[in-house]
Formats: sequence, structure tokens, C-alpha cells
Amino acid sequence: QVQLVESGGGLVQAGGSLRLSCSASGRTFSSYATGWFRQAPGKEREFVAAMDVSGGSTYYTNSVKGRFTISRDNAKNTVYLQMNSLKPEDTAVYYCVARSGRYSIFPTGYPYWGQGTQVTVSS
Repeated sequence: QVQLVESGGGLVQAGGSLRLSCSASGRTFSSYATGWFRQAPGKEREFVAAMDVSGGSTYYTNSVKGRFTISRDNAKNTVYLQMNSLKPEDTAVYYCVARSGRYSIFPTGYPYWGQGTQVTVSS
């Protein structure tokens, strides 16, 4: 089992930045691929970014490429999502996820989810 806890969400103006953190506990976190999803009110849960076990491969949805960066610190059992040049359409609850094996862009591919952290971008 892996337990995930997100932090770092909040209210920011358009063009601003936030860094989300996801702290993991439980089994060896370094053996899991990790990622971030988000869900805006009335919308489906959406893939944002993912990273493989080694951290050598990353994948982003097109709408965040060049603005968001996923990273991990296995020594701290923590995954980060640096979000720059934020837009109002980035407003959502952001979820940290983890799975064994290669990363996935589908929410059903992840058995482990955090509770979510709210990000609100004002125009």
C-alpha cells in the first residue's frame, strides 16, 4: 500500500506560479511511477503529467507542456508539480497518483490516489 498526501494548492492570479507536493508513505515509493491528474467542476478527471520510476521519462498533456514540470525526490518520497504561467482554465482539484510499472495516462491505471488539493487561478 502507498498513501499519498498532496499540499501546495491555493489561490493565485493568472500568470502566477504554484508548486504542488505529494508526500508518499508505505511501501518503497521509488519503485512506483507517479503522476498528476486534475478535475474541474462538472468535468471529467484529466491527465496532467506523469513520470516513470527512474524519473528519466516524463509525459504531459498538451495544454500544460512548457508550463508545468513534474519531478520527484525519491530520498524524500516526494513528487512535485511546478506550475508556471497559470491560466484560469487550470483551476481544478489536483490529485497525485502512483502505480507500479510504467506510467499511464488513464485514471483507471492508478490504484493509489491522494485526497486532492484545490488550485484556483483568478483572471
